[in-house]
Amino acid sequence: MIPDRLPAREALEQIARDLELSIPFSEQELAETAAVLASPGLSDPALADRTAAPFCTIDGPTSKDLDQALFIARRGDGYVVSYAIADAAHYVPPRSALFQGALARAASYYFPGFSLPMLPRDLSEGLISLNPEVVRRALVFDMVLDERGELVETKLERARIRSRAKLAFGDVQRFYDRPAESPFRGSELAESLELLREVGEKRIALATASDVVRYRRREVDVKVAGDSMGFVVLDAVRDRVELYNEQISILCNREAGRVLAEHPAPHLQPIYRVHPAPEAADVSGFFELAKATVAAHGLPEELAPRPGEPVATYLRRLPNDGPALRVGRAIERQALLINVRSAFATEPDKHYGVGAEVYARASSPMREIVGVFLHKELLEMLDGGRGSDSEVDLALRDKVVEAANLGRERQRRVNDLVNRLVLDRLFSVDLEAGSPPRRGTVMGITSSKVHVELDEPGLDVKVYLRDLGKARGGAWLAADERGTTLRVRDTGEIVCRLGDEVGLVLRGKDVAHDRWRLDLVT
Repeated sequence: MIPDRLPAREALEQIARDLELSIPFSEQELAETAAVLASPGLSDPALADRTAAPFCTIDGPTSKDLDQALFIARRGDGYVVSYAIADAAHYVPPRSALFQGALARAASYYFPGFSLPMLPRDLSEGLISLNPEVVRRALVFDMVLDERGELVETKLERARIRSRAKLAFGDVQRFYDRPAESPFRGSELAESLELLREVGEKRIALATASDVVRYRRREVDVKVAGDSMGFVVLDAVRDRVELYNEQISILCNREAGRVLAEHPAPHLQPIYRVHPAPEAADVSGFFELAKATVAAHGLPEELAPRPGEPVATYLRRLPNDGPALRVGRAIERQALLINVRSAFATEPDKHYGVGAEVYARASSPMREIVGVFLHKELLEMLDGGRGSDSEVDLALRDKVVEAANLGRERQRRVNDLVNRLVLDRLFSVDLEAGSPPRRGTVMGITSSKVHVELDEPGLDVKVYLRDLGKARGGAWLAADERGTTLRVRDTGEIVCRLGDEVGLVLRGKDVAHDRWRLDLVT
């Protein structure tokens, strides 16, 4: 059966097979897993004992591979942020079958309702994972911040930790919003969680002052609807605590990149995450488009970009509600499109997205092969290079970079195919039931397509100009030079503008081109 006729879970598994993501664990990998489970190395005398500190993990409610745990304490007017990263490199050395298997998979891959782990679950959800109330190996970043949240110094240490609890974002947000009702009130975790809010707000303020762009993108959560053919798609609202957690992760990765880039040891072979800034011509073009869009909607001139204004500053001025909300969201989407994709690289360079001079993805060592390799390099930095082979590492690093970039592309492909599958199921039901048009916002207009973000579910849909023209009796449609307005060329009639609210009318399935034929109504 083809994927759109399979039960939802089976269709997702078919996507995984088609992308060749389901690589079984070899007998050697399973044997090595059994060996480290039998001898986990938790009594290693080289490990500092940090089990007295009340670390905890904060993740999504369904997360099982817990890479990071945190504990924050006051130091004078400032703070010490202790961020523990699971010690995957200890259990997955480069010459092991586990490492070679992880290199082939490159990453863990996430689907609605299940994941395909890079490492055996007994490791990624067991021995390596920073699960609650068990002792685990970790690499701890102790990051000292001043009263403004600015970094003062960082120290790294291999340690044993014992997380006190596996917390979900919603649990912590409820503690912030209604502390009297929270079980954390008065617990040993309470002060650290309160300080997370303080530090998080200060780090967000610093990022804002540095003109780091923070996009207000909608996120959706796709779930399989039981054993049925369909899916449940909900807007995933980010709690404020998720932003705090994100800031600590970014800080850790910035420091991982910095200490590796600055260390003089020749045996280190770091990998960096680089993200070039948008080209100046693209930024200029975006501002022209934004100005033209504001004018096309007859909106107040103060919503247009100002001369010399940074992109981040302009986006913060866009409306969050009211009649111009859709226009603001469409303009922000166009700002996102001028970004250059980030990538893993062997030479340090800036990461525009987080405003870092140098950045390294050290925070996900059980889910990304690059994280395992980076941890190995950080541990070699601490150990003075004992056991390292620079020539071997150099060749291996190139393979890791290639695999890591491929892994990111695979997950993007997974997301695209899952969203397409969800839309196929939704539109099939709509067409059969004769449902009314789904509403959405025009997010982009090109020479061949109109891009619409649905109001519900918040997924993107492509509407082809060829289909729109046919629905209008064969009219020739043309977008203006900046992509703000689509018109019927002969009459000048406006079909849609960037930021318009529109309805999507289903006209059927174009089987030959494997796409839906859609029309727009205002």
